Amino acid sequence: MTALITDSDEHRLIRESTAKIAARYGHAYYSERARTGAGVEELWSELGEAGLLGVHLPEEYGGGGAGLAELVVVLEELSAHGMPLLSSVISPAICGSILAAHASPEMKRAWLPDIATGRRRMAFAITEPDAGSNSHAITTTARSDGDGWRISGSKYFISALNEADAVLVVTRDGDLAPSASGRGPLSLFVVPVDSPGLQFQPIETELVCPDKQFTLFFDDVRVTGDALIGERGKGLRQVFAGLNPERITASALSNGIGRYAVGKARDYARERTVWSAPIGAHQGISHPLAEAHIGVELARLATARSAELFDAGQDAAAAANIAKFTAAEASLKALDQAIQTHGGNGLSREYGLADLWFVARMLRTAPVSREMVLNFVAQHSLGLPNSY
Repeated sequence: MTALITDSDEHRLIRESTAKIAARYGHAYYSERARTGAGVEELWSELGEAGLLGVHLPEEYGGGGAGLAELVVVLEELSAHGMPLLSSVISPAICGSILAAHASPEMKRAWLPDIATGRRRMAFAITEPDAGSNSHAITTTARSDGDGWRISGSKYFISALNEADAVLVVTRDGDLAPSASGRGPLSLFVVPVDSPGLQFQPIETELVCPDKQFTLFFDDVRVTGDALIGERGKGLRQVFAGLNPERITASALSNGIGRYAVGKARDYARERTVWSAPIGAHQGISHPLAEAHIGVELARLATARSAELFDAGQDAAAAANIAKFTAAEASLKALDQAIQTHGGNGLSREYGLADLWFVARMLRTAPVSREMVLNFVAQHSLGLPNSY
C-alpha cells in the first residue's frame, strides 16, 4: 500500500529487521499465547537480542542511542503484523525513558542494559482505584524508614506484572509538606516484585492480549534507599519523562493495528468474488476502506511528528496527545471496516480480526482517555478555561 510516511534509510532497516522477526511469529502466535497465558518470551528475547527493544536508550547503558522515532517504527511494525504488545510501551518506553532521564548512574547501570536486551522487564504503576487519571489524587504513600522507605497503598489496572522483575511505582511522599496548592509531592521508586508485602491479583478482562492486568497491593513494603529514582519529591516532573513516550508509543500500536486491519481487508476484497466480480470493485467496499486508510496514514504522520518533537527536546505534549487521539480513533474505524468487509468471516477466529477489537478499544481509553486528551487540547492548544 502507498503511504504518506517515507522511511529514512535507518528507519527502513529498523522496519525490515522488525518485520523479519515478526513474520516468524504473527498474529496466530500472539492470539494463541494470549488465550493460553503462555507469554511471548521467545519473541521478546529475539527483539531484545536484535537491539530493537532498546533502540531509543543511551548507548552507554546498552541501548541503541537512537530516539523515540526509531522505537515507534519497531512497535508499529510489530502491531502491523498483528502483535500489539502492551509490554513494549511499558518497560522500554515508559520505564526506560524515566530511568534514562532521572535515575542515578548506578540505577541506570543496574537496569537499562537488561531492559534494552529484554532480559528483565519493569512494570509501571501510577493508576489507583479512586484516583483515575488524576495523579494529584494518588494515595499510595512512601515514608522514610532509616536508610530505606516503606510503601503502603494500592494500584489498579497495572499491566504485565506477572512478567516483570520490578515495578516503577509513583507514590505520595508522606514526609514532605504539601505545596501551596495543597498537593503533596510525589516520589518514584523501583520495587522488586518479590518484595515482602507486595502482592497482586489478576483483573478478569475481555482483552485477548498476552499482557494481563492486575491490582497491586503494597502492605508496608520496605525498599532500600537506592530504590528512589532521582530526587525525592520531584516525581511529578520525573513521571512526565515517561508519559509523552507512553502516548506516542501507544499511538504506534494503534497505527499498526490500523495498518494490519486495512491490509487484511484489502487482500480479502481483492480475492473474494461475489456475482462474478471481486467485492473490492464495489464502491460500498472500496470507499470505506480508502477512508480508513486515509485516517491511519494521517495518524501515522501525527505520531511521527510527535516523536520528532520529543527527540528534539521540544514540548511534545500537545502533539503526543493529538497523535494518541487520532491513532486510536483511526485504528478502531479501520478494524471495524475490515471486519465488515469480511462479512461473517470477520468474526471467525481463522481470519484474525475480531480478537483485536478489545485491544484497539482499550487504546481509546488508555493510557489516557479521549476525554482527557480533549481537555488538554482545549486548555493548552485553544486557551480555553480549565474544565477540572
